[in-house]
Amino acid sequence: MPALRRFSLPLIAAFFALYVIWGSTYLVIRIGVEYWPPLMLGGVRFLIAGTLMYAFLRWRGAPAPTPTWAQWKAAGIIGILLLSFGNGAVSVAEHTGVASGVAALAVATVPLFTLLFGYFWGARNTRLEWAGVALGIVGIAMLNMGSNLQSSPLGAALLIFAAATWAFGSVWSRHLPLPQGAMASAVEMLVGGVVLLIGSAVSGEHLQAMPPVEGWLALAYLIFFGSIIAFNAYMYLLKHVRPAAATSYAYVNPAVAVLLGIVLVGETIGIEEALAMLVIISAVVLIGLPQWRRAPAPAVAAMPTEERTESRVN
Repeated sequence: MPALRRFSLPLIAAFFALYVIWGSTYLVIRIGVEYWPPLMLGGVRFLIAGTLMYAFLRWRGAPAPTPTWAQWKAAGIIGILLLSFGNGAVSVAEHTGVASGVAALAVATVPLFTLLFGYFWGARNTRLEWAGVALGIVGIAMLNMGSNLQSSPLGAALLIFAAATWAFGSVWSRHLPLPQGAMASAVEMLVGGVVLLIGSAVSGEHLQAMPPVEGWLALAYLIFFGSIIAFNAYMYLLKHVRPAAATSYAYVNPAVAVLLGIVLVGETIGIEEALAMLVIISAVVLIGLPQWRRAPAPAVAAMPTEERTESRVN
């Protein structure tokens, strides 16, 4: 039964959403910010996605007192960290001209930050994991030496900020009283979208002209595939697998983003970025190896679901 559980259809679908769909969103964001201001794009995306999910869950019979005020606050904090800060910073970075593949590669450092932040919640890292952190720092330095980020120091800073806030929010989310199931994602997107729109208004963003069909298609893709499907898949995996497994999209997303960027919009990746990709992904592999090892089988036949979930917290 445990073996079948590890390869259940929901897990396979969730990993596919993270690996392929999320990898493609970097290119779609790159297209979207050509027609939308970056913070406005993210705000509209998450506000619509969160509203649709919240309304659907209420229609399906979610009880009116849920989420509680404590759950609203907890989910709002995670929404701001992951979506307002994390995704918003990626959108602004790509708006400055950073290639979508390079943005995905920079965000591949999320497992490094996840490991570091987990230390504050009692995780004790192995020498192999610390070696991965050190190697990852080297990869980040190499990435910033590439021509793509040298021409946009603001974009480089934003991408590192995005990776750090996303990792911090991901680790913290496992210790907060979030709403159950998809309601957590709905509330996070509602709050994150509102904060992004406030940031858009405060920064003076405005539409120069009504976006063409391509701009609306990019927004629709980000709402339904990048937000409702992929983000819910990520939150699902955070609850059902180890953090290292949930953040393993960092292995695949850069390759998907680079390939799509080269094939569809003619983006280029220099030798510096290519070498940095090898170093960063090697670092992520080092970090993931100890966490992917199977724990010894417990003496009892099985633990309750909640206890097994807690045992996976770093």
